[in-house]
Amino acid sequence: MRQFLISGHDAPTTAEFSLDDIAGGAGRLDVLCRCVNSAFFLSHDIREAVRVHLVLGDEFTVRFEGAELRRLNPDERTTAALVRKALEKRDEAVGHMPAESTPGVSIRRMGFSETLEAISRDATVFELHENGDPVVDVEPPENPLFVLSDHHDFTDEEASLLADAADRRVRLGPQLLHADHAITVAHNYLDTDGFSRY
Repeated sequence: MRQFLISGHDAPTTAEFSLDDIAGGAGRLDVLCRCVNSAFFLSHDIREAVRVHLVLGDEFTVRFEGAELRRLNPDERTTAALVRKALEKRDEAVGHMPAESTPGVSIRRMGFSETLEAISRDATVFELHENGDPVVDVEPPENPLFVLSDHHDFTDEEASLLADAADRRVRLGPQLLHADHAITVAHNYLDTDGFSRY
């Protein structure tokens, strides 16, 4: 199972946002939607063995489960609509118990630290960081969890949590990449067994 955890610092925590302004009025939800799409879509197919966790404002986590996903289309607006449907169910998420909003999409009342702790137990945690080790020098793990931030850097608290939780701090190349592009490169790294076969 490949997992991606993306911290959305300005992301909405209620469903009161317009799908016509996800880049401005919804706290750069467009960035998170592009990450979801990069994590799942292939040409004419979807990656089923992938799970994405979007942390919204350090209050809620929306989880996308590849094997169960329905109604996900390769455009940001549709993905934002799935996030909004999840937020409409937020009051049904009690404690850490999820509330499913649509097939393969659920919401939990969990922030960054709780989500990281829960999903890192059975995974090899990779923090994507510009000062990390070159990923080409790292053996691809069986159950990787890539932790990314949105258009902001990790907060000091998040960085501290990652310093303790991460098995490796890696960089994907010599240039800084957008989060959604980083996910595509991470998939290619895994698909090619560390860029060693094609």
